[in-house]
Amino acid sequence: MVTIYDIAKQANVSAMTVSKVINNTGKISEKTRSRVKKIMEEMNYVPNSMARSLVLQETKMLSLLIPDITNPFFTTVARGAEDAAMRLGYKLLFGNSDESLAKEKEYVDMILSTRVDGVLFSAASDLSAPHLQTLRTHRIPFVLLDRAVPGVDCDTVSGDSKEGARKLVEHLIRLGHRRIAIVNGSLAVSTARERLAGYREALKLGDLEADESLILEMNYKQFADEDALRRLLALPEPPTAVFAGNNFIAVGIIRKLLEFGIRVPEQISVVCFDDLGASVIDPFFTVVSQPAYQFGAMGIQLLVERIKGTTTPDWKKIVLPSELIVRGSSAEPPHG
Repeated sequence: MVTIYDIAKQANVSAMTVSKVINNTGKISEKTRSRVKKIMEEMNYVPNSMARSLVLQETKMLSLLIPDITNPFFTTVARGAEDAAMRLGYKLLFGNSDESLAKEKEYVDMILSTRVDGVLFSAASDLSAPHLQTLRTHRIPFVLLDRAVPGVDCDTVSGDSKEGARKLVEHLIRLGHRRIAIVNGSLAVSTARERLAGYREALKLGDLEADESLILEMNYKQFADEDALRRLLALPEPPTAVFAGNNFIAVGIIRKLLEFGIRVPEQISVVCFDDLGASVIDPFFTVVSQPAYQFGAMGIQLLVERIKGTTTPDWKKIVLPSELIVRGSSAEPPHG
């Protein structure tokens, strides 16, 4: 294996000079720099990245930890993060917590042993705070993505879940719906709380009472509680519309409704937070769509700025807008 000492001997310079050329540090004449680089190319020299990381205290590696890689929202987030990382000269390691705190902790332990330069972190729940504190204790910069964690102050990139939820429910109210159910994610996740708050606000603005029997708390990964849906539909005044806290919940609801022989939107409307892209479900969902690619790209940009110390000491809070997209899953409530 060719070493920097071989390069130094061939270029008639010191090993320290070769190191400065490799790491782009120190004052060296352009003539010397060019000569050393040419010899490195001729001798097919490949820098030892581990040794370089020990000298510069950086690995040029970042980590992205998300709660569900199968969700199209987070898949697109990952694409944006990877593209931005590569553009900025970093490689990206992916981790998928599956909304599990135990699995999230395993990934945090792996991050510590890998010595990444920073982490773009979408928390499993509010209880992720100790994992973030572990990163802070080891002086690993992180940016929170999509979900806030109470008591943790840091840079964040998020959407306005409350406003997006309000847009969806207001759309249903304009169509004439008065009995609107919400099937939400766990309230231990900040986005679920914000979406519930937007739901309640829209009802209040529409002069409608919030009926607690129409509010269900589930899990963001899927909707599997058939009995809960049956209870909703069996109410003396059943809902004419359902707002699903995310796209996976919405898919599960429509599948169950189809099993029950209930047509969407003729008999009940279904809307949801986050798009599914090229969905195979018919009808396509009415959604509030978030710019998922920008979540990942801007998160990485913010993280690299924090790593390099080129940002302000104050924490940055970036809130990205959402868009209401009306499709075939919502319609006027059935008459009679």
